[in-house]
Amino acid sequence: MKIYPTLEIPETLAAGPGPGNTDPRVLERFAKTGVADHMQKDVVRGMLEAKEMLRDLWGTKNVYTYGVAGTGFSGLDCVLSLILPGDKVVAFPNGTFSGIDSLTIRMKAATAEELAADSLNPKPASVTIVETPHGQSVTGETVDKALAEKKPMWAFMAHWETGSGRINDLKGFSDACLKHGVMGIVDAVSSLGVADFSIDDYPGVVAWASCPQKGVLSLPLTYAPVSFTDKAIEMVKKRGCRTYVHHPILDARHWGIVDGKDVPNAVYHQTHSCYAVAAFHEALRIILGYGRRRKASDYAYHERALRQAVEAMGCDVTSNMTSLVVLNLPGKLKGKEKDLVAGARAKGFGIWPTLSEPVQIRIGILNQLSPEQISEIVSRFADAMLEMGAEFDKQKVMSGLKSYYAQAA
Repeated sequence: MKIYPTLEIPETLAAGPGPGNTDPRVLERFAKTGVADHMQKDVVRGMLEAKEMLRDLWGTKNVYTYGVAGTGFSGLDCVLSLILPGDKVVAFPNGTFSGIDSLTIRMKAATAEELAADSLNPKPASVTIVETPHGQSVTGETVDKALAEKKPMWAFMAHWETGSGRINDLKGFSDACLKHGVMGIVDAVSSLGVADFSIDDYPGVVAWASCPQKGVLSLPLTYAPVSFTDKAIEMVKKRGCRTYVHHPILDARHWGIVDGKDVPNAVYHQTHSCYAVAAFHEALRIILGYGRRRKASDYAYHERALRQAVEAMGCDVTSNMTSLVVLNLPGKLKGKEKDLVAGARAKGFGIWPTLSEPVQIRIGILNQLSPEQISEIVSRFADAMLEMGAEFDKQKVMSGLKSYYAQAA
């Protein structure tokens, strides 16, 4: 038997699409929380309060708004469980992660025969995938045209796609769903806690999913926010769904949501971690204290600083998200994206390549909302480029960044 030495993980700068570096206050709540079971009164109180804070963050009156234990994909699996075999669905992917969502949809909608025919990549006749090329946004016109033609039961779209750094047309999607009597499902993994929007303003969407580790800035393995309208919940009551752990109605019960109402006591369903509850609760407290509008404004402000700096290094930015810059390298560095990223990551600078073609570089600013933090990101990226043979004046780039912040002060 081999006993390995203690695992030591050094501090790194998480400067990719997510997860971001967790707020120290969240880590403190996680580490200082006492040992308690999932039905201890303070743990239950934390979940009931987190549920209410989550409604404020989402901007919704949906009673069925809570967190699904696990990663972001746990929440997505919960909302996509609305889809049953044979359901007619149109999905609008425009990057790696909405592509994975679309694969999940194909698995959910496939009949037994269709799933058996290609279990890892089923192609159900009831599902239409409308691809938008990498680096482009899904438009309302695209959604409207497809829904008019296919007349599905469900439509799916990501709000912000971190695979390509593009913001998709949420209002156009919701409006098209309403127009054609389609129930919309949205992946808001990358926009919740970054953008200032209220989901109740988009009545064509009946189910939403997000994640804990991006805009909410909790630990990755805590709770993935979800929200269902009454229409979605009634559909589950009528037809059921093929899951227990991620069941939209059953999973809500331990958050004190029973028969469409808030109740004072949680119902036993899953064994939840008191540490995860404390971390999630603190993350929500912090972001609501910061303010949704201010947070969105600060992300836009600092993203412009980063964008201008990398453009001054000769890079071409193709994204329009405010928490992530996706770029093409200049001239002779083209084709060396993965090498540059690998070198940066080896030095504790956690940038990412795109995970599909064409290969680009992604630099994120999650929880990096100060001139000092953006300056460190710019400086480290400049060093990584110069080491690969780029030709620009780093001092001039840093001076330009300093001027940007001086002018806005």
